[in-house]
Amino acid sequence: MSDGQARRDRWARFVPAGYSALSTLLIAGPLLGSGYLLLRDAVSTPRSYLTDSALGLGHAAPRAVPQDALIAVLSPVVDGGLIVKTIMLVALWAAGFGAALLARELLRLTTGPQLVAATVALWNPYVAERLLQGHWSLLAGYAALPWTALAAHRLRTSIEPHRTNDPLAASPRFGGAGRWAALAACVAVAGLTPTGALLAGCTALVLVGRRSFPGALLLVLAASAPWLTATALSDVGSEPSDPAGIAAFAARAETGLGTLGSLAGLGGIWNSDAVPGSRSTLLALVGTFLLLALVATGVRTVAGAIVDGLHPSADIQRIGLQTRRRLLVLAAVAIVLPAVGATAWGMDVLEWLVTSVPGAGLLRDTQKYVALAMPAYALCAAAGCHAVALRFSSNNPAASAAESASGTASGSGSTGTIVRPSGRASTAVMSLTVTVFIALLTLPLFDLGWGVGGAMRPVHYPIGWQQVAERIDGPGDVAVLPGGMFRKFPYSGRTPVLDPAPRMLPRDVLQTGELPVHGRTVAGEGARAREAETLLLHGGSAAKLAELGVGWVLVERTTPGPLGESKTTLAQLNPVYIDTNLALYRVPGVIDRDGESTTSRRTISAAAHLVWAALLVGGLLIAAWSPRMPSRPVQDDCRGGSADH
Repeated sequence: MSDGQARRDRWARFVPAGYSALSTLLIAGPLLGSGYLLLRDAVSTPRSYLTDSALGLGHAAPRAVPQDALIAVLSPVVDGGLIVKTIMLVALWAAGFGAALLARELLRLTTGPQLVAATVALWNPYVAERLLQGHWSLLAGYAALPWTALAAHRLRTSIEPHRTNDPLAASPRFGGAGRWAALAACVAVAGLTPTGALLAGCTALVLVGRRSFPGALLLVLAASAPWLTATALSDVGSEPSDPAGIAAFAARAETGLGTLGSLAGLGGIWNSDAVPGSRSTLLALVGTFLLLALVATGVRTVAGAIVDGLHPSADIQRIGLQTRRRLLVLAAVAIVLPAVGATAWGMDVLEWLVTSVPGAGLLRDTQKYVALAMPAYALCAAAGCHAVALRFSSNNPAASAAESASGTASGSGSTGTIVRPSGRASTAVMSLTVTVFIALLTLPLFDLGWGVGGAMRPVHYPIGWQQVAERIDGPGDVAVLPGGMFRKFPYSGRTPVLDPAPRMLPRDVLQTGELPVHGRTVAGEGARAREAETLLLHGGSAAKLAELGVGWVLVERTTPGPLGESKTTLAQLNPVYIDTNLALYRVPGVIDRDGESTTSRRTISAAAHLVWAALLVGGLLIAAWSPRMPSRPVQDDCRGGSADH
């Protein structure tokens, strides 16, 4: 390779990173403004506190650990809203760039097809729906998937013995601690939320191979330590979830697609309101068809053969093929099982699980797990772009016949089959093919851009929230009125948002966990919160509130919701702060429920969070400082063109 070509190849590595950054800004650009993310389940606040609820030890299921504890620890130093927005932006960028790197490493594809892979990872219904639902931490787990696949693949190639003359592959200094650390960092990043830990854990355990499986399992358990510990220690950890949540949160069939088609198109979230407008039109059908068609163009390449020139070692060739095939199987399972979970008998099985197995409520939103299909989809679309460009390249009229012959050979499914792409796609053909692929992926979902059609925008809290937080300086938990967990503030728009009080106030806020879904209510696990809310709505005595450990009552005055006979109770309390938005009352004679058991539980939970943090920070540092394998030049005949395509 000439010096000029080597320089171009090095610079080409930065193109997918820049493309992913620009795509991220196009999607989430409104978040660059001042203010806080407050949209459905997404709640960011200027400051949050390390309460029992933040550690997952509150009176609701621990579904937001360790993310809440992380924000609580960092927000005294860095504004909490900035932390959340930064995590979301970095996650979107990492999803696209990771998919591009995965296509480069497993298929040796050039820059153009890598951009297609990044587009698949960034511009799809799953990302749009989870942004609208406010699942910013789940998107961090989603973004970690291609990186987890890369780390698991590299770890396997360094652990398993190889018959090779390649000194780079044989050298032990390019395996070991650095690759284990990279995998640890990936599962820890995904472990920002329990579902993310499950997603990355499945990917890692499927790909690492038999020799590394026990070590990978230990890493996944360590990354899951915060929510596993909280489930074991919290008041509600052993309580079953409401089986009504299975039907309420089942994957949704979109018009003209059915449940299976919706999931195959990376859509189908249970909440029909958390869907871009384009997905309620014929564009949903068109977009799904185009996505699946583009993915189908590369399935044979990804699944059917070893790519000649990818590596001189036959064993590493075999491992690469197995990695790609396993990703395809994982994608199929991630689509089929949620579809089965939406059937009558599938719901029966899931209902039995959530009522019998503690913590199984994580499985009720089955559409979340469609994220596992993303790495395989990105690989297939990128490989398809490469194949189409070769077929139609004007520089090599024989490319079509060569591709046909390669496809025939690859159809045998033998792990020893080798594809030798013939010729080179011209720059013009490759550029045109990449442009067409990206256009077909993005145009049907045009309203993902700029905050999903403007729905995702920062808000500003009234100053009263800070005043209330400063005045809560005594014992007791906080009960909130109106009843329910969701709010519609004048400053938050027309979409219901999760009450920010639990993340805004320095004491635990009692929440029932009840969720209104499709006209029904899915019961939560917060029994004491439910008792306190019922007491307030029925005008109960202040003494009974104090017996429940409620020391404060906050009335959010500008949001609709049930107030019942709460005026009778509030008249017995001591007003502490009142403005047009909020009113805070102190409950006299509160019985402080904190004791030795609470202290010991907090100590154990804090230790579990430290394990997760050590895995994250230590993994990143060790992986960054470990010796890296020098880049191996990619032969033009393996990648269908020069690196500047």
